[in-house]
Amino acid sequence: METLLIFLRGLLMGMADAVPGVSGGTIAFITGIYHRLIHAISKIKISLLFKGKFKKFYTNLDLKLFIPLGAGIGVALFTFSKIMDYLLTNKPSITFAFFFGLILASAVILIKSMGKLNLKKILFAIVGFIIAYLLSSPTTFSINHSLPFIFLAGAIAICAMILPGISGAFLLLLLGQYQFIITAIHEFNLKVLAVFGLGTLTGILAFSKLLDHLMHHFKTLMFAFLTGLMLGSLRIPVTKIVETGGTNIPVLLLGILGFLLVFIMEQFFSKKN
Repeated sequence: METLLIFLRGLLMGMADAVPGVSGGTIAFITGIYHRLIHAISKIKISLLFKGKFKKFYTNLDLKLFIPLGAGIGVALFTFSKIMDYLLTNKPSITFAFFFGLILASAVILIKSMGKLNLKKILFAIVGFIIAYLLSSPTTFSINHSLPFIFLAGAIAICAMILPGISGAFLLLLLGQYQFIITAIHEFNLKVLAVFGLGTLTGILAFSKLLDHLMHHFKTLMFAFLTGLMLGSLRIPVTKIVETGGTNIPVLLLGILGFLLVFIMEQFFSKKN
């Protein structure tokens, strides 16, 4: 039963990480598995492999967590990638309107989590906004699908797993790689997926302890920076909506639906906790 429940949590996390604006890290947190996941990741020591201490490396792995959770995430990503690939190709305006609502609502929730505003938080939010706005220029990353950049995108995106409030798909969207990776998953492009997977593995092992430290000691400032990052990145869905048909009733309705969905999820899981 425990394995099944972990698998179901993985499904939810995978679904969340397939859609920009919803955080897999948040799903892990509100379903009660976040702290175990962070602790399990922090215990992984690749250096043991280079020293030939394979048994000690193996005993440090929480396989009862990693196997069912990873299986759930994988199943959800491959399933949802087909849906997202279809929507991005055939219904881009309403799809990006939905993303807009999700991202905006997630930013509002982060603002609520920051507590009372002060100058330091506002400055961090402004820095995040400027960075995201500049990076989300249509020409910044959209044509850069080289393997080294795919590796880097994977390393950056996986950090969202240990940052409640920001999604890996959102970071891929910001880097101009979201649709490319979704298509690669849908088409089972092994070369791209292998490089991206290696990037995610490197990223989570290299940055998990640092991000965990920042979240424990500078949580509100991190939230302020992430809020600015999300608000600045709204330039992406707005640009895509304008390019693919502009605003109409379906676009407005999907934007509102995305916005409300995040708050419904937050209320549901907060009551469960």
